[in-house]
Amino acid sequence: MASAIRREQGLARTLTAGQQAMVAIGGAIGTGLFLGSGLSVGVAGPAVVVSYLIAAGIASLLAVALTEMAVAHPTAGSFGVYAGMYVSPFAGYAVRISYWLMQVIATGGHLVAVSIYMQFWFPGVPAALWILAFSIALVYLNTRPVSLFGSFEYWLSLVKVVAIAFFVVLGLALMLRPQGDPAIGFHNLRAHDGFAPFGGTGIWLGACLAIYSFIGVEIVGITSGEAVDPERTIPRAMRRMILILCLVYLVAVTVLVGIVPWTLIGISESPFVMVLRRTGIPAAASVMNAVVLVAALSSANACLYLIARALFSLARAGFVPAVLGATSAQAIPVNALLVSSAGLAGAVLVRAFWPDTAYMWFFAVSLFGALFVWLMIFVTHLAFRRHHARQGPAVLPVRRPFSRLASLAGACGVAAILATAWWVPGMRFTVLAGPPWLLALAVGYWYSPGSAPPVLPGSSQQGVEA
Repeated sequence: MASAIRREQGLARTLTAGQQAMVAIGGAIGTGLFLGSGLSVGVAGPAVVVSYLIAAGIASLLAVALTEMAVAHPTAGSFGVYAGMYVSPFAGYAVRISYWLMQVIATGGHLVAVSIYMQFWFPGVPAALWILAFSIALVYLNTRPVSLFGSFEYWLSLVKVVAIAFFVVLGLALMLRPQGDPAIGFHNLRAHDGFAPFGGTGIWLGACLAIYSFIGVEIVGITSGEAVDPERTIPRAMRRMILILCLVYLVAVTVLVGIVPWTLIGISESPFVMVLRRTGIPAAASVMNAVVLVAALSSANACLYLIARALFSLARAGFVPAVLGATSAQAIPVNALLVSSAGLAGAVLVRAFWPDTAYMWFFAVSLFGALFVWLMIFVTHLAFRRHHARQGPAVLPVRRPFSRLASLAGACGVAAILATAWWVPGMRFTVLAGPPWLLALAVGYWYSPGSAPPVLPGSSQQGVEA
């Protein structure tokens, strides 16, 4: 085992395949669907269904690439460690730092969404107070044993999946009801300038936003460092997660734009809450608001787990102070968790001073970090397969057919999204945030003590293997 992997040992391996899958689903099914879907609908219209299909395809390709690497090297640093092993030490640093910062910002975004949902019931309470209260509770939960965290996140995620299933059944009943008022049918999918009012351009721009809903599929790779039996549980968790996410998103979004005219959907409140409010069913909107609140808290909880492990990995690699790589008696990186919680404090301030634009700001910045990390995962996988092709096919415990071609297609897809984000309404900051951040990464790496280039498995050569 390479020294880069050995340095990451020390976390408890207690997560099951079901818990791994649900933690990933918890990180993915959140504000991207329940609140951010309003943004996608605004640029694509009813054809947002196709936008989500494109995003689902890219996410599935990522899952294939990450499964092969995570089974071969199960570790909390996951794709950050792999980038350092197979691309370059700087790549490993850049991926881990970018992922840490992206998730810090995303955590703040989820908690901003929480404050929006709470104002549904308590419009007079300052939103920043809700962020503060829930932040304290989530940080405490993440200091508990990872098995408890996994169980808690499992049930929170299950609530989301069941609630979405209920929403879909109710929505289809409203669209196709055989008696009473005339059924809505599929009228809203064609009304208001047709199924694709903005054409192919709108569909693609919608995919640039819809991809955010799938950010989180990479979480299974990070949980591999605490998986009970990585070779068995990781592929199983990946399959469950991708199947559930694709099914949930595609069906839920179809029902969403089928019930309500797309021109009425926005982000002032969750589109799902708005739909149920319009049905006239007593308390339905309040129940769905509780569900989207649980979804946002679940996502924030999963993000806290991730940022703690990302900072832990950076510390074990020598890029940040070693004290952040320490673990508690229960094998939890508590120091890394507490430092990473600074993003929650930032969310309180941003929500307090910029209440109207807070969510959009968090959304745009975290999307750049996520897309950069996804692009590097594909690039790393190509280098990973190139290296192991020289070692022989028996070296890899899991090999997917055409995975190298899949990673090439996935990398092209992510690069295209990054290149076209400039034309997505409200997303120019995603592009503008890129160059300064990459420059900051280079400066940070230059002054970081770092670590020696790791030895590739099966090789005596150090550094990059092209």
